[in-house]
Amino acid sequence: MKRSYLIALVIAVAATGWLLSPYVLDYLRPGTGSETADQQSPPQPSTDSASGRSAPALRVRVRRSIAEERIKSLILTGQTEPSRQATLKAETSGRIVAIEAREGAAVKAGDVIARIEMDDRKARLEEARALLKQRQIEYEAARKLSSKGFQTQIRLAESQSQMESAKALLRRIELDIEHTTIRAPFDGVLQDRLVEIGDYTGVGDPVAVIVDLDPILAVGQLSERESGFVRPDNEGRARLVTGEVIEGRVSYVSAVGAAGTRTFRVELELENGDARIPAGLTAEISLPIASVAAHQLSPAALTLDDAGVVGVKTVDADNIVRFHPVELVAGGADGMWISGLPREAAIITVGQEFVLPGQTVVPVPEDMPAPPAGAAAGGQS
Repeated sequence: MKRSYLIALVIAVAATGWLLSPYVLDYLRPGTGSETADQQSPPQPSTDSASGRSAPALRVRVRRSIAEERIKSLILTGQTEPSRQATLKAETSGRIVAIEAREGAAVKAGDVIARIEMDDRKARLEEARALLKQRQIEYEAARKLSSKGFQTQIRLAESQSQMESAKALLRRIELDIEHTTIRAPFDGVLQDRLVEIGDYTGVGDPVAVIVDLDPILAVGQLSERESGFVRPDNEGRARLVTGEVIEGRVSYVSAVGAAGTRTFRVELELENGDARIPAGLTAEISLPIASVAAHQLSPAALTLDDAGVVGVKTVDADNIVRFHPVELVAGGADGMWISGLPREAAIITVGQEFVLPGQTVVPVPEDMPAPPAGAAAGGQS
């Protein structure tokens, strides 16, 4: 849960408490435990102006809580991305004469994606082979004559040079023919096919986009403060928008922050053998960073101090209210886990909005039934 959501939740709870304050105060004041709204009197000052006596302390509901060790995690919002992506480009020119793979299909390394027309390449190949054969014969003749002293070393070197040039020409033609077949460079999915049969492609023109989805990456951004807590090979998990939770490991943490946002890219590598997880899904990334002592409680127990700090009010051994700033450790269907409280704490669960830090109160266990009408503070009449 993000801090902004947490603060919004606290404000909503506080507003609800303010609207219900006449009814809650009716219970909190000793002696008015079950009167109706028509029987209530307005809040009394802490000192009775007529008699000079102090007003009785307010009752608050408390729950005794003992902290448990929980893993504190960084929660990031990100998205899934391919682990590799390649744009295939034509390495020779010509017209597309065949499409061998459809968009969205799984492909293996070496699978044919498209074919370019051969044109006169086969004829040029035969010509190059014939030229090479001629140059080889000429070189052998020059070598034999040179060994018998009938030809100079210069002539022999010229013959060898011409033979090597013929070899290079043949190799260029062979490569050009190989380039008429466009193949997948690795196992993946044909994301986009950018040509159709009949299209003319030049050298460097894009033909198709191949993505590798196994493994797939869950990518998020770390703030400056968070970047020091995460290292490659740290464990993590990603909760996809579909509800699926997948364990993984951090494969990359950027060493340089983005210039505009001062954030650091982090990649969580997830297994995706059958490519069931597509790229582009929203993912909540959880990266454990420490073990802390935390208490489980309802969001309704949270409150704000005068400075707007989110915290929890407790009652100490002397029945005095204390305010503790807290941090969210983890959230769940059964409530939230927060740190920042003493290991053992009496957490105020009802009435926290009506008492102030330093104020003396009468703590009542939250599982104790409401006192009968007319009961005095501390159970005295």
